[in-house]
Amino acid sequence: MRTLTTTDELAAFCAAARQHPYVTLDTEFLRERTYYSKLCLIQVAMPGEGDDTAVLVDPLVEGLSLQPLYELFRDTDVVKVFHAARQDLEIFQVDARVIPDPLFDTQVAAMVCGFGEQVGYETLVRKIAKQGLDKTSRFTDWSRRPLTEAQKKYALADVTHLRVIYEYLNAELEKTGRAKWVKEELAVLTDPATYEIRPSEAWKRVKTRTSSGRFLAIVRELARFREGYAKACNIPRNRVFKDDALVELASTKPASMQDLGRSRLLLREARKGEIAEGILAAVRAGVDCDPADFPRLDKSRDKLQVNPALADLLRVLLKAKTESAGVAPKLIAPASDLDAIAAGMRDVPALSGWRREVFGEDALRLCEGQIALSAKGRDVRVVEL
Repeated sequence: MRTLTTTDELAAFCAAARQHPYVTLDTEFLRERTYYSKLCLIQVAMPGEGDDTAVLVDPLVEGLSLQPLYELFRDTDVVKVFHAARQDLEIFQVDARVIPDPLFDTQVAAMVCGFGEQVGYETLVRKIAKQGLDKTSRFTDWSRRPLTEAQKKYALADVTHLRVIYEYLNAELEKTGRAKWVKEELAVLTDPATYEIRPSEAWKRVKTRTSSGRFLAIVRELARFREGYAKACNIPRNRVFKDDALVELASTKPASMQDLGRSRLLLREARKGEIAEGILAAVRAGVDCDPADFPRLDKSRDKLQVNPALADLLRVLLKAKTESAGVAPKLIAPASDLDAIAAGMRDVPALSGWRREVFGEDALRLCEGQIALSAKGRDVRVVEL
């Protein structure tokens, strides 16, 4: 099990990898104590047999540059294969503003190929590669050195079996003509905007029970401060203060250090110093906010007049269509989108792109009374009217 620890070694391996149609990749990282993921290990494999076709790259070694890997990422002649790639891609986008191109995500491809929703790597290894995985090293500390042989074996398995999985899924997609479906799904993953952090939008992740504009303005300013402070100090946002404390602060509107001391949920470290000052300034900003600038919750779907019978028929149609196509139902449309369609909304993902081919076209025809559904045994059929 070879570990690359110099830039020259990495450059030589990447040069060899660029002679192949694809490479498989994975990372090991830690995020429990930092805002940004701490990259601890990179696994890379190219097609072929032998120990030289799969390596570990140690990014914690002083002096090792990842630029040869990033050059490989930019080589459009080589497909970069990941499983559940989002967190991996975030690391590379934050570190070097680079996203592998072209990208192939085996989790997305597996959902399109009928392996269910959010299918795990272990499941694909078992079903496609016909192998088992030793998961005992999964939650180990990947930042500690030296790595154990068990850790190295576990890490390499994440890219060696991935070769078999990719070749199988890629062949299935070509055979069924669904490669463009996966390409559509990967558009979000390959968009740099997906990984941009906007402190001004952080309030939308906080669950509240009120839609008061003033209250939400304070929530927005507190969330904005927390996001900026956590990012600047590279600590998890919950280490600044947790969501329940944020909501409490928005309710009590502390105006002084003495007021902060009465909080039930605020961490002790947040009752003094920069965090305390930031909290008080955020609360003041929210309290003084012009009503014209109040944040507002999107309640457009709350007012929908859903036809419950039509929504039920759409659920039956979705089940029939996805079973026939061998696609995970939630990949097509969650229940909320079905209700939206039944209420007359047409700006939903299920009615565009490849989803329209599989389900959306007939969903619209059902809504317009052009088709009906009938059952024969366990099969549901579309009947023209």
